[in-house]
Amino acid sequence: MVSAVHHHRPTAKASNKSFKSRHATKSSLKARSKGRIEDLDNVRKSPHQTMMSKLGRRNKARQVQANKHKELIKETRIFDGRKGAPRIVAVVPLCEDGDAAAAVRELQSSLDLGSEVPGVGSVTTEVERFKQKIQWIVLGRELLAVLDACRIADFVVLVLSANQEVDSAGELIIRSVEAQGISNTVVVVQHMETLEQPKRKPEIKKSLLSYISHFYPTTAKVNDLSSAQESSNVIRSLCTQTPKGVHWRDARSYLLADDVRWSEEEGLAIGGVIRGKGLNVDRLVHIQGYGDFQIEKICEYPSDSVPKVHGHGDVMAVDPSPTTLASPTENQDSLLDLAPEAEMQDISDLVSEAPTNMTESRRGVLLDDHHYFDDDIDTINIPYERPMRLPKGTSSYQAAWILDEDSDASDLEGSDCDDLDMDMEAARPEDGVEGLAGPAMTEMMTDFGDDAKSELFLDRPPDQEIAEIAAFRNNRAADATDDREFPDELELHPNVTARERLARYRGLKSLRTSKWETTEDTPFQPENWDRLARIGNYKSLKNKVLSEALVGGVVPGSRVLVHLRAAPRELVAAHSAGKIVALYGLLQHEHKQAVVNFSLTPSTEYVGPPIKAKDTLVVQVGPRRMIINPLFSQAGGTGRNNVAKFERFLAPGRTSVATVVGPVMWGSVPAVFWRQTESGLELVGSGSFVNVDQARVVAKRVVLTGHPFKIHKKLVTVRYMFFNAEDVAWFKAIPLFTKRGRSGFVKESLGTHGYFKATFDGKINPQDAVAISLYKRVFPRGSEEFRG
Repeated sequence: MVSAVHHHRPTAKASNKSFKSRHATKSSLKARSKGRIEDLDNVRKSPHQTMMSKLGRRNKARQVQANKHKELIKETRIFDGRKGAPRIVAVVPLCEDGDAAAAVRELQSSLDLGSEVPGVGSVTTEVERFKQKIQWIVLGRELLAVLDACRIADFVVLVLSANQEVDSAGELIIRSVEAQGISNTVVVVQHMETLEQPKRKPEIKKSLLSYISHFYPTTAKVNDLSSAQESSNVIRSLCTQTPKGVHWRDARSYLLADDVRWSEEEGLAIGGVIRGKGLNVDRLVHIQGYGDFQIEKICEYPSDSVPKVHGHGDVMAVDPSPTTLASPTENQDSLLDLAPEAEMQDISDLVSEAPTNMTESRRGVLLDDHHYFDDDIDTINIPYERPMRLPKGTSSYQAAWILDEDSDASDLEGSDCDDLDMDMEAARPEDGVEGLAGPAMTEMMTDFGDDAKSELFLDRPPDQEIAEIAAFRNNRAADATDDREFPDELELHPNVTARERLARYRGLKSLRTSKWETTEDTPFQPENWDRLARIGNYKSLKNKVLSEALVGGVVPGSRVLVHLRAAPRELVAAHSAGKIVALYGLLQHEHKQAVVNFSLTPSTEYVGPPIKAKDTLVVQVGPRRMIINPLFSQAGGTGRNNVAKFERFLAPGRTSVATVVGPVMWGSVPAVFWRQTESGLELVGSGSFVNVDQARVVAKRVVLTGHPFKIHKKLVTVRYMFFNAEDVAWFKAIPLFTKRGRSGFVKESLGTHGYFKATFDGKINPQDAVAISLYKRVFPRGSEEFRG
């Protein structure tokens, strides 16, 4: 028997010559090119398609290396040499037994750097070994002082303990500093020499590294201060590393005060080294806790007059004739934060008269940007006119000759016992209507004959009506599911007129696409609303302002003395007491008041009471710390109408937008939010500055719900939404919806107690709830400087 031989597929597959189209012969191609040779090097290709030669790759690598070297020199230029600026190092104790001054002494003793260290304050140490200077900022466990120091520091040394864990105060410091933005971090541990078992040192350091890397993942090591070798390595890192900086801070000019002096002739002057961008004399400057100021002049500040230790009231010799480096021009920014007074009518008169005028002059609520009813027509008695059903393609002339047949009878024909049973279920005691038996049940019955227009409806006695409403609402208020599905639900009292209670509210067909008529809100605008700064294209203007800040001004690294106009004298005493005094240069327009938006994500560690809209919070954004009462609205992009839905509470685990009236800020600047308590500040959440947008409408929604009283297919009688026929007529144009997804409209009013007939796009369930959504615009409140 001959076995079958297995053959493999040939590896070299023969490919036939592809078909050549017409005029693609050699002669035709030669005639078309006319002797030209295609230059393959000039064909546009992606970097992956381009094959560079060895010389080209070497040249490109050399250019990248040169650019990186230029950037490195630019970043470290102010630290070069013995006359360079000192590296600012903030030492922060996180544990209760932590001692920042002792940590600085242990670090300096590793290199025999003898210098007096204050308990709280700053001290400058010269490190001859690395030809650098370090300005230590010794801190306690006070939150605001730590934030001010870490905000301006090049390096932050976090001091842990081998005996105690980080408590709640230390964790609050860690989270707050992390949220506001931080530069390079170095982690050290104290009290390792006090351990009874020295073999546990590696285990403790490993545990501390695991803890701190949760907040700062780039941390690679926890250094032991009891070891001279590790302490000297910390000093080496502080002197040789390049600070990565903080983005929002490096986009502006800033200065840590080495000296604060006062004279009756020239006022307040602050001395220090300019960092970040160049200090423009025409721009305003901000000092935390004291406000914004204009610059009188910028003078040269000799470096040999800088005291070594601050915090003990040192008096510095005054230079008799300092050189003036820059003086303000006629283009200097003004301290006015609002636009000049405009000619406008009295807002208070409009507010007092607006609700009455609206109620008297209109016959219906505003839906989108117009009213659906004329003023001279009594809409209460208007019968419902069903639209005619016409064949496709029927013209208006043809439609005039088509008789309108009454189709209500055909819709109601064939009603069986199931429909009547559904009507009976809608009035059972389980739904909150009690005592409906005998004559009362007879009044509820409807004569569904051949014509629905023959329905008989009788009003109930007022006492019975109020009792039924109370029983119905008490049962539904206990239902948590309905409360979650209708978070904006508003229940009106039977004695309250809805058109007066909700005079400012309007209807919207779509929250994202319907036009919002802003003229209706003019009488309710806050004072000075028209004087706030308005920015049409925030992104474009931001790029322009940030580009202008890159050039001009007194160059970074210059040691200057900045004279301020109308600055308070108590800054001298604050600096002498060891308080951090930092001067931040503001960009153009950053002093003006506007409607500003912040993103706010609640902290997972917050355990306090729920944060309600307009509650008092403390926010730190960039160099500012303010007291605000924000409005909360849904985050994410708004629709083309620029309308965002108002949120009554700050929801855990969800980012919201906080809107206030405050100073303009350029760029995505980190923002940290706290709540003031009796024990201090409690971290609420963090976010960033979003934009300036006065045209953004924050719309507060209320939902009025009603109960299906009688149901017949798509035709439903609704009650408990309104309590008089005038309110039904006023809100007749608002579309209806149910919690199970049905939509409909008001057909006509029934009786005088607010009952009405409605038509839906499908058959609804008796347990369903009928609702309408109404919206009104809410305006943000102002802010003020936090002086704590």
